[in-house]
Amino acid sequence: MGKTLVIAEKPSVGRDVARVLPGPFKKSEGYLEGPEHVLTWAVGHLVQLAEPDEYDDRYKKWKMADLPIVPDRFKLVVRDERSKKQMGVVTKQLRRDDVDEVVNACDAGREGELIFAYLYEKAKGDKPVQRLWLSSMTKKAMEDAFGSLRPGSDLAALEAAARSRSEADWIVGMNATRAATIRLRSSFDGAVSLGRVQTPTLAILARREEEIRAFVPEAYWLVDATFAAIGERVYDGRYHAGAQPRLKTGDEARAIVDAVRGQRGEITKLDKKRRKERAPLLYDLTSLQRDANTRFGFSARRTLAAAQRCYEEHKVLTYPRTSSRYLSTDMISELKPTAQHVGAHREYAKGAAYVASLDVLPLGRVVADEKVTDHHAIIPVNGPQTIDKLSDDDRRIYDLVARRFLAVFHPDAEFENTRIETTVAQHVFRTRGKVLLVPGWRGVYGELTEGERSADDEDAGADQQLPRLDQGEDVDTREVASREKETKPPRRYSDASLLGAMETAGKLVDDDELREAMKDSGIGTPATRAAIIERLIAVGYVERDGRSLVVTEKGRNVIRLLAGHPLTSPDLTGDWEKRLGEIERGEDSRERFMGDIARFAGATVTELDAKLKDVRIPRANLGPCPVCGHDIMENRKGYSCWGREDPGCGFVIWKSKAGKQLPAAAAKELIRTGRTEKPVTGFKGRSGRSFRARLALQQNEEGKWRVEFDEPWAREGDRQPAQDEGEAQDTTAAQAAASSSQAA
Repeated sequence: MGKTLVIAEKPSVGRDVARVLPGPFKKSEGYLEGPEHVLTWAVGHLVQLAEPDEYDDRYKKWKMADLPIVPDRFKLVVRDERSKKQMGVVTKQLRRDDVDEVVNACDAGREGELIFAYLYEKAKGDKPVQRLWLSSMTKKAMEDAFGSLRPGSDLAALEAAARSRSEADWIVGMNATRAATIRLRSSFDGAVSLGRVQTPTLAILARREEEIRAFVPEAYWLVDATFAAIGERVYDGRYHAGAQPRLKTGDEARAIVDAVRGQRGEITKLDKKRRKERAPLLYDLTSLQRDANTRFGFSARRTLAAAQRCYEEHKVLTYPRTSSRYLSTDMISELKPTAQHVGAHREYAKGAAYVASLDVLPLGRVVADEKVTDHHAIIPVNGPQTIDKLSDDDRRIYDLVARRFLAVFHPDAEFENTRIETTVAQHVFRTRGKVLLVPGWRGVYGELTEGERSADDEDAGADQQLPRLDQGEDVDTREVASREKETKPPRRYSDASLLGAMETAGKLVDDDELREAMKDSGIGTPATRAAIIERLIAVGYVERDGRSLVVTEKGRNVIRLLAGHPLTSPDLTGDWEKRLGEIERGEDSRERFMGDIARFAGATVTELDAKLKDVRIPRANLGPCPVCGHDIMENRKGYSCWGREDPGCGFVIWKSKAGKQLPAAAAKELIRTGRTEKPVTGFKGRSGRSFRARLALQQNEEGKWRVEFDEPWAREGDRQPAQDEGEAQDTTAAQAAASSSQAA
C-alpha cells in the first residue's frame, strides 16, 4: 500500500498535522516524510492567475481596442521566485510513484479551497483527493478530522465558487483598470486601479469625505446648571426646549441664564425604569476586528494576524476567518469543558465557574445549525490553553474572545435609568442617571462600558451617578452658565466603522441580529475585507490618520469621475457575494455567473471609454518659485519650476516621501512658509506602520532643496524613516527638465 500526501496551507500547519499522524517523520527541504504519510505545504498562494500578456504579446501594451479581455480558459502561473522553489517540492511529491492519494489540508473555506485547486491544477495532479476540514488546531480536533475525511468531490461547489470569485475579480479588475488608466493616463500618476470590491469600498469613504468637505459648521449654545436639594444632594441638569437642548443664539442662552441664576426650582418629573441588556453575540472575524479597532486601535489586518496566530501557532482559538456568530449542535457537549479550560486562568475563573455551574446552558442565541456554514463562531479551543507566552497583540485578541465566550452564557445585565426634569422660572432642565443593578454578563468584563457616545447624546448630557431625589422637592440653583459650541461634520471612517459598513453594504446598522440578516449582501467576505482596506492604502487612494481613514485627492477624483458607475455601488458587489454563496450551496451555476461577469466587463469598458475619453485633470499650479520666480507646476514625480521650454532653476519638491505621495496642498504650504503648520498624514515607518509628521523645506550646503521631517520622532514609536532614494539624489535643471518632459 502506498503513502498519502497531505498538503497544508502553511509550514506551521504541516508541522502540527505531523504530530497526530503515525511517525516518526524525517525532515527534508520543503516536506516531512513518515512511514505512511508525506507532508508538504503551500506558503499561501503559490499559484495565481496569469497576467494578460501571458495570453498574447499584444496585451503588453494597454490599448482600448483590445478590451475586454476574457480568456476562454484561464492560465495559471507560479507567483514568484520564492514560490517556485516550494512549488517544485509539492509537484515532485505529487508525482511520486509511491503516493496513492492526496489530502487537501488547506484552510477550511473558499480561499483554502482555491489555494489547493490552483496548486493541484498547475502541478497536473491526477490522484484521488480527500478533504481535511479543520476548525480547530487542537490534537483532538485534528484526530477527529482525519477520522472523517471527505471525498474532494464533496467540495466541488465550494471550489466552483472559489474559482468564480478569483476569475471574476480578474476579469472586472483587469478590464476596468486598463480602460480607466488608458483614458486617464494624462491626469493620474500610475494606474487607476479598479475592482469589484475595492471600488465600492472606496466609494463609501469618498462619499463621507465629500460630506465632511461640504459641511458648514453652525454655532449653537447649551445652558448647564448645578442644583442642590436639602442635605447637599447635588446634581447637574441641561436646559431643554422640548426635546431640543440646542439654542440658536447667544442672546437666548444669556436670557435663560439670567432668568435662572440664583432662583429656586422644583423637581417636576422623576422617572425610574429598569432596562435589560443582552450579551452580544459570539465573535465572527468582522465583529472581532471592529471591537479590536475600537478598543485598541488595531487595524483589521493586525487583528486578523493576531487571531490567525492564536489559531495556528498557539492553538488557543478556533478558526478565525469565519462569517458565523453561532455554534453548531454537535458542539454543545464541549461548551462547559471549554469554559473550564478558560477558567484555569485567574482573570476568567469567576465567569467560567458560573458557566460550569449551570444545569442547563442558555443556548437560544448561541447554537443555530442553519447559521453555521463553513465555520462556527470564534471561541477558545476545548483543550488546555497556554496563554502566558502570547505576545501583547495576541493576548488582547484572546482576551476579547475568551470574555465574549463566557459572557454569552450569562444573564442579562440590568440597569436602572433615571430621568429628572427640574423646572426653574418655567425653564426645564433635564438630568439622566444610570445605575447598574445586576451585572449579569457585564460582570465578566468587570466594568460598565457603553461605548462611544454620539454627538446627540453629548448634547443631551452625560449619565450621572445621582443622589436619592424625589419628585416635588425644591432645589437651589447653585451655578448656571452657557457654552458656545459648533456643529461637527460626520466622522471619518475607522477600520471598525468601515468594516461594519462593508458588512451591511454601506448601511449603518448597529443591532447584532439585524446585521446578521444583512450579511449575504455585504461587500467582500470577512477573510478579504482587511486586505481590501490595505489595498486602498497601497494604491494611494486612502491614508491612515490615527484611527481615521482619509481619502486622498486621487481617490476622490477616481470616484467622482466614475460618476455612479455600478462598480461604485455596494449593491453590485453585495449581489455578487450572495451569488457566490449560492454557487457554494448548489443554488446557482458557475457558468451562468461567469457569463454575467463577462457581459458586465464588456459594458464597463464601453461606458468608461465614452465617459472618460475627453477628461483632463489639470496639473496644480503652486505659485512662484522661491528661488527664481517661475511658476511651480505639478508633474508626475514632483512639483518643479521648469517646463518643456524653460527649465527654470531646477527647484523641485519630490512627491514620494516615506511611502506617501505628497499632496499639492502640503507642497504649496512648504513653498510659501517653509514648513507645514499641521502634521501631514500617511507616512510609513520602518516597521510598516503609518504615522503623521510636520515637514520642513531645507537647503543643504550644495544649495539643493529637500523636504525633511520637522520632528525627531513619529507616531507609534517609529523612528524617523530613511529618506526615499529619489530624494537623496542631486537633480540638475537639465535632468529635471528631462523628467518633466517624460512625465508630460
